[in-house]
Amino acid sequence: MAQQFIPVFYTERMVANNHSGVSPSSFKPKQVVESWVNARHFNVKLIEPLPVTQEQLCLAHQPEYVKGVLSMRVNNGFGNRLQVIADSLPHTSGSMLSAARWVLDHGGVASSPTSGFHHACYGGGGSFCTFNGLMVTALALKNEGKVQRVGILDCDYHYGNGTDDIILKTESSWVTNITNTKAYTSNADTFLSTLPKLVSQLKHCDIILYQAGADPHVNDPFGGFLTTDQMLQRDQIVFDMAKNLAIPLVWNLAGGYQLEPLPNGGSSIQKVIELHDNTMQACINAFIN
Repeated sequence: MAQQFIPVFYTERMVANNHSGVSPSSFKPKQVVESWVNARHFNVKLIEPLPVTQEQLCLAHQPEYVKGVLSMRVNNGFGNRLQVIADSLPHTSGSMLSAARWVLDHGGVASSPTSGFHHACYGGGGSFCTFNGLMVTALALKNEGKVQRVGILDCDYHYGNGTDDIILKTESSWVTNITNTKAYTSNADTFLSTLPKLVSQLKHCDIILYQAGADPHVNDPFGGFLTTDQMLQRDQIVFDMAKNLAIPLVWNLAGGYQLEPLPNGGSSIQKVIELHDNTMQACINAFIN
């Protein structure tokens, strides 16, 4: 049965200016969600997520690190100690966890418009990632008795080293992390033809957490091997297979770093927003249309 809407777990408390000058990950949720809401052909429903607790963050991270970041005594993933970033972090992981709970209860798909997860390791962050909301979600769901196996399909351009580190440190062999899209960059067609096999590896999982990164785009300064049409194909393959396999799926934004200079100064992430719009369109094609 088709869904009536795509639930988007969003609160403005997720949004913060990280002052990095490079990564828009902490402030782009607002612009992306506004784009989705303003697109009348996108049938989305905004739902307020619950923030994760400090205890839930400590399921995936060293307690001293969690406490240090939240109290601004330890650098976050952007290399600073800003209050606004610390305040936003329980809500970003909370968005992912709330969306995961929803799909486990209702089936189908939900979106968490979040980024900045997969480079966060057990004892520290970096590369614009502070807490690993993917593993916080997986471990919280396991702790609540909601899942036995979790699949992470990480189609961000970069290797999710933090996710693998946490799987190792927490002995979470029940989490399957498919990552390192970069390994297929020699041939975009090979990646797209291999993707169904990768998704099939998750067919025994109770839920899939899908990082629909925008940074594999050919014009991304930190990525660069898929065209816009090929990225749409990527997303369509993942969503269609998840629906056909009847595996609940949550997707998030992950990376995307294309910046366009504005005439009056500053820069725009419009190209990144358009790629995330395309992912939402593929999601709607699979689960609503």
